[in-house]
Amino acid sequence: MDNLGSGAPQLDAATLHPWVWGSVQGLWSSGHFREAMGMAAKAINAQTQAKLGRKHLSEAKLLSDAFSMKPPASGQPRFRHGADDGSDNYRSRHEGAGSFARGVYSAIRSPIAHELDHELEENEALEQLAAFSILARWVDEADVETAP
Repeated sequence: MDNLGSGAPQLDAATLHPWVWGSVQGLWSSGHFREAMGMAAKAINAQTQAKLGRKHLSEAKLLSDAFSMKPPASGQPRFRHGADDGSDNYRSRHEGAGSFARGVYSAIRSPIAHELDHELEENEALEQLAAFSILARWVDEADVETAP
């Protein structure tokens, strides 16, 4: 119970991944939290497309495919975190990242894009921004594996 209330850890938005915070600062400071979420999603999508050289896919489908454990194919590179040691942990990390990406785009980005009359509360928006920051970090830190 010591970590609840005023003594609890706090999140400084400026420590979020730069693709996320750098893309939303202006919107955030003017209280446009819903638009900021959309901009964060677009920034990650653009960085992912550029890193993989895949502009024909986007958002949930792009990231799900990028973290897939399927071997890369021509025109379909994959993200990899570390060397494939054949472990369940390696597989879980990639499958989990793909599921997480589908989740943030489906459960956060999609409703925000379609519920134009609903503004987010700042604390809810910060939680969602943190989720996008995690995804941005995983994309940024991943190696790109291409087909032989």
